[in-house]
Amino acid sequence: MPHIFSRRLKLFSLFGFDVWIDASWILLAGLISWTLAEMVFPSATPHLARATYWWMAIATTIGLMFSIVFHEMSHSLVARRYGLPIRGITLFIFGGVAEMEQEPSSPKAEFLMAVAGPVASFLLCAVLFALLRLVSVMSGPDAVKGTLWYLASLNGILALFNLVPAFPLDGGRMLRAALWHWRGDLTWATRIASDGGDLFGVVLIVLGIVSILSGDLVGGVWRILIGIFLRGAATASYQEILTRNAFDSLPVSRIMTKQPVAVSPDVLIASFIDDFIYRHHHRTFPVTSQGRLIGTVGTEQIATIDRTAWPLTSVAQIMVKTQADDVVTPDTDTLSALTQMRRIGRSRLWVVDQGQLVGVLSLHDILELLSATLALKQTRLG
Repeated sequence: MPHIFSRRLKLFSLFGFDVWIDASWILLAGLISWTLAEMVFPSATPHLARATYWWMAIATTIGLMFSIVFHEMSHSLVARRYGLPIRGITLFIFGGVAEMEQEPSSPKAEFLMAVAGPVASFLLCAVLFALLRLVSVMSGPDAVKGTLWYLASLNGILALFNLVPAFPLDGGRMLRAALWHWRGDLTWATRIASDGGDLFGVVLIVLGIVSILSGDLVGGVWRILIGIFLRGAATASYQEILTRNAFDSLPVSRIMTKQPVAVSPDVLIASFIDDFIYRHHHRTFPVTSQGRLIGTVGTEQIATIDRTAWPLTSVAQIMVKTQADDVVTPDTDTLSALTQMRRIGRSRLWVVDQGQLVGVLSLHDILELLSATLALKQTRLG
């Protein structure tokens, strides 16, 4: 799925996968803890101290975090088994996601990777209920029993919810795998499964509105938010498939802008502003020496220099050296270049052939081509 996380913190690495936590999950954790401590546990296990309810709530929230990691880790391990690269696992406000860099290579890989998550959650649910039974037999503390019961229930709900045949939920991926196996058409299968995700999102939104009207404000708002998220994720997933089809085996040399305007390293900043920025209206320019790309310079670097120094400072003094991730070759697959842009958070890449700058590939160029391709596709279908 498209990358949507901008503020996140690395928690740890497990089995070679980095586990991250998005800032939004911290908000969710706080809301869950408050709800459990002030509303759920006092009703389920009365007559305990308020501090006990808060320790139960914190323990349950931490347990939920590791339950989600366990669920997503199962996806990642199966994906690795079938050669699918996973960037990492990120916890965010709507749960967690294993970030795949490409689509599964076969319906079998898709199905097994998808089903691994619910199976893991059901397994964890069973283990927690077994522990609950053991603690009950041993007449353990009510706080421990309450915490185990709620964690076991959450894992069961997580598994059942993910089995709904609505993409990009696990059940939707399983549906897509079955349709893909039946028709041999991944795009068609993704469209049907995404429509299921869109429909389920609408159902959740409607149920959320009904809940709010019935007096359940918090539950209603959450259903609406999850419904909106699912609809957006389903649409984005289908568009990503269309993007992959449009750029399948298309080299960047076909759509790059050739012979981009480049700056010499000995140009003074004052001249650079007048002759390049004001004339060509770009924020960033490549810096070349005898045609070889050596760096980039733009308004961001100029802002660090006092105006009085502009006539005395050269581009070479403020330019940023290009890194390997800033560059692609002319024969690089456009889809790979787009993935590279998304990974490093840049909207353009420099196209270099044997050290010589030959072009620039911008996100705008890619989106323009995609828009034209989809328009032609719709015309043919019409």
